[in-house]
Amino acid sequence: MTEYADAGVNIDEGNRAVKLMSEAVASTNTDAVLSDLGAFGGLFSTAGLAGDAVLVASTDGVGTKVELAARHGGWQGVGADLVNHCVDDILVQGARPLFFLDYIATAKLVPEIVAEIVTGMAGACRAVGCALLGGETAEMPGVYTDGSVDIAGTIVGSVSQAELWPRTEALQAGDVLIGMASDSPHTNGYSLIRLLLDQNEPTAEMVDWLLTPHKSYLGDVDALRAAGTEPKALAHITGGGFLENIPRVLPADLGASIDLGSWDVPQGFRTLVEWGDIADGESFRTWNMGIGMVVAVAAEHVDAAVALGHAVIGRLVSVDEGGERVQLHGDWR
Repeated sequence: MTEYADAGVNIDEGNRAVKLMSEAVASTNTDAVLSDLGAFGGLFSTAGLAGDAVLVASTDGVGTKVELAARHGGWQGVGADLVNHCVDDILVQGARPLFFLDYIATAKLVPEIVAEIVTGMAGACRAVGCALLGGETAEMPGVYTDGSVDIAGTIVGSVSQAELWPRTEALQAGDVLIGMASDSPHTNGYSLIRLLLDQNEPTAEMVDWLLTPHKSYLGDVDALRAAGTEPKALAHITGGGFLENIPRVLPADLGASIDLGSWDVPQGFRTLVEWGDIADGESFRTWNMGIGMVVAVAAEHVDAAVALGHAVIGRLVSVDEGGERVQLHGDWR
């Protein structure tokens, strides 16, 4: 008699994974959560939202950083990576997270690994007041290679329509760019990082840094606003680095002039650049180089941002049609 397990899919292990993660998931529940783990769909009440609330949604993944986690451990870290990356994506538009949905796929289900990943997600969700509302774990032999894991997630947040960012009409040449420090490469550029690791001998400290989870900037932005500095625009420095992400929040007639000597680039990035003999243009298009979020503010608000420990990394400038949108100046090396 042929069974599903003969095809490489073990339903019992899937059920065990759910049991292992259930407590972590339940710990993220808010008063708005109306369903339990295991329901076909997660229920979330919108009764507490403002009358002009806009829902903001984003889907993303962790990319090949999961392969590094598989090599060296750190599954909880990539779970937190996923949530915080998505939190930062919707923060750019001013949204606060409401709930998160995850997707984990693998060739062969290992319940303990799945539970570790979800525990990392749950911790990141609790930290920002976000419910881990549901998810899917897929065992797909023949689609994924043995030992590989892929994770992705969707976040939904809300913001009052009157408080949406960027405030394009308020942006102007002379506005100052504030850089909020990153903790690691976050979740971007890891295919190149893994190539460089294979060609060199990383220290344990280097590996630990590379596995440091993506930072959530929600608290930093809240502190900035509490200090009286209202952002005009935020740019999350993800895939595409400075060169691709900053222009996404600017009108066509504005660009960013970045002073590369205005912050201390972490040693880990310096090592990667040295290993690969990587040019500045490629480095700042691949990694965050120590700045995970760029915030545009009026010039008179700079002192408050600096007092909170953030760096002034440049300013907005006028650009002609077809002009260079991000201009890198100075020497960081």
